[in-house]
Amino acid sequence: MPHKPRNSLLAPGIARLSRSKSYAAKALYKRGKTTVAAPKKEEATTKEVQVGGAKNGGKRLIPLNKAPRFYPAEDVPTPLPTRKTAKPAALRSTITPGTVLILLSGRFRGKRVVFLKQLESGLLLVTGPFKINGVPLKRVNQAYVIATSTKVDISSVKVDEKLDDGYFKKPKDTKKKATEEEFFDGEKKKEAFPESKAADQKNIDKALLAEIKKVPHLAHYLNASFSLSKGQFPHNLQF
Repeated sequence: MPHKPRNSLLAPGIARLSRSKSYAAKALYKRGKTTVAAPKKEEATTKEVQVGGAKNGGKRLIPLNKAPRFYPAEDVPTPLPTRKTAKPAALRSTITPGTVLILLSGRFRGKRVVFLKQLESGLLLVTGPFKINGVPLKRVNQAYVIATSTKVDISSVKVDEKLDDGYFKKPKDTKKKATEEEFFDGEKKKEAFPESKAADQKNIDKALLAEIKKVPHLAHYLNASFSLSKGQFPHNLQF
């Protein structure tokens, strides 16, 4: 009779018991762990200081860590040490430079954009291009995009190194409090868009449009918004 596993599969890739439940069911906590203790280093707690004077003994031992003069009246809880480390976000295998993505959230949800590169924060640098569908250079989280099989050749598109996370940060307003006139006026003056960023957008769009025009109907595809009609299910569609 074949052995039936204790942790059977409900569906391919989905086990009946979780990792913690399987750990408890197998009683793996009872197994002996062989650990090698690290050698303890004897650290000095005092230091020897030479003292002048014939009647002072010539030397004294002084503690390295001086005890506090005052103690807190109430017990102050000490925060636990955190062991969190920043890990680079892994890029999905379906997302490569030039892949056309569908945005699922935000102001431009439903729009199709071209992926340029991944930033250090793990966010994706994408653009419409702006001249086709109005999506500017922006950062998006890869959790809120659908990668399609359509690709644009961006080998000739030069993405400047200055287009990083710091490029998209808003400058801090040094003015903390509004004046009385600004408070009663109501509407605030809209800041003009920086000319340097507008020039960067035009340079990227110019190089991308040259490649998009080589493929028939690609510009119309990027301009069209994505939506689901009745009876369509995203998990059954092939993008």
